[in-house]
Amino acid sequence: MTTGAPLRPRSGADASGRLALSAAAAEGAGIATCDVPGWLAARRRDCRARVRRIPFAELDGWSFADGTGDLRHRSGRFFSVEGLDVTLGDTGWQQPIIVQPEIGILGILAKEFDGTLHFLMQAKMEPGNPHLVQLSPTVQATRSNYTKAHGGAGVKYLEYFLHPRRGRVLSDVLQSEHGSWFYRKRNRNMIVEVDGDVPAGDGFRWFTLGQLGALLRRDNVVNMDARTVLAGAPMPHPERRALASDIDLLSWFTWERARHDVRARRIPLRQVAGWLRDARSVHRADQRFFRVVAVAVENAEREVSGWTQPLIEPVGPGIVGFAYRAFDGVPHVLVHARVEGGFLDTAELGPTVQCVPENYARPPAVERPPFLDLMLDADPARIRYEAVHAEEGGRFLNAESRYLIVEADESAIPAEPPPGYHWVTPGQLNWLAGHSRYVNVQARTLLAALNTRAADLGDPAPRGAFTASIRP
Repeated sequence: MTTGAPLRPRSGADASGRLALSAAAAEGAGIATCDVPGWLAARRRDCRARVRRIPFAELDGWSFADGTGDLRHRSGRFFSVEGLDVTLGDTGWQQPIIVQPEIGILGILAKEFDGTLHFLMQAKMEPGNPHLVQLSPTVQATRSNYTKAHGGAGVKYLEYFLHPRRGRVLSDVLQSEHGSWFYRKRNRNMIVEVDGDVPAGDGFRWFTLGQLGALLRRDNVVNMDARTVLAGAPMPHPERRALASDIDLLSWFTWERARHDVRARRIPLRQVAGWLRDARSVHRADQRFFRVVAVAVENAEREVSGWTQPLIEPVGPGIVGFAYRAFDGVPHVLVHARVEGGFLDTAELGPTVQCVPENYARPPAVERPPFLDLMLDADPARIRYEAVHAEEGGRFLNAESRYLIVEADESAIPAEPPPGYHWVTPGQLNWLAGHSRYVNVQARTLLAALNTRAADLGDPAPRGAFTASIRP
């Protein structure tokens, strides 16, 4: 039966080709790449921001609740710091965790200039960012932000990401945040293309994907929220074969999720075992992992000019890395099915290595994560990508990690990796990132580097005659 309704292509092949052209464009119609550091420095001076640590007693509107000890805002909005009890098989642990059930919007506007897609980025101040100001999405807002729970100004360009939208959707997916620090937190990651005139407001500039790739090679320039959105861009990938077919990859990951018996429940913060609270922090007795601290922020350019808030601060810088190998000329990266207490599902695909090395340097001795030494001791000739990036600056303080893609060989990591690990192509990873809760936020940063050509996965140096079986 014919209804007269128009049919559309199921795939976004046309968008993928245009994204690839943008990734190949080293410069664009907006700001020159070489001028970005100076522009960000000027924005940093103009915003006149100051962040200082304070004792919990100086928090305005925040307090530890009677009875539970949970750290909450008097409005009941924003987020809270509560306790989490996690059981994983025969083991378990307890920890503080951020609870923020509302779904935020991380949205990037796209527009063609001279036939090339450009992306509207904002120079945004976040209190936990190193150097404070980094490139963020066009819109980076929690529901509390854009419903003005803080009583501040409106969010620019928000109308392009609400329903009905004023543009064509190139990417739209709910993605998790840090499962070790957030309880089931999700944001809507969006890229929306517009045709009409959209002036870049004060603090905003248009960039090609190629420019963003160049900036992703620099330390602490592109923020976490921008990286996770860029990871979801539906890029074209030339590989047509892989070590595992897509259905075999999904079957393996479904098994990984099913085999872990994970039970996570929220508990009062004051009942969390092994953690102490003093005037300035909530921390573990052995000083591992992270601490909860408080800051006061002064800033002339945010929705409100000044505020106080809690932040999570890790005990040291992290290492986040993919091992990389080419099998029969096809690039693959090694993912790890990671279980984290705050995930909505039991596991998500993470990098080969994701940890804070300092946690394993303190007594008593703790078993080091697999392949950590591969990252720490990597020959510079084998490093295909390296940059220091900060995690989400609105909730985390000094949360920096060294992000790496390191070439390996059969002696370091075989084609049949240990249980819980799997080789995937960049195209397979990009495909999975188009769906919710498959690829974790740290792996999405490395995927953003692959999508924007910041990472070089060119022909590897000869490493012997080994060739694995490649499947269509």
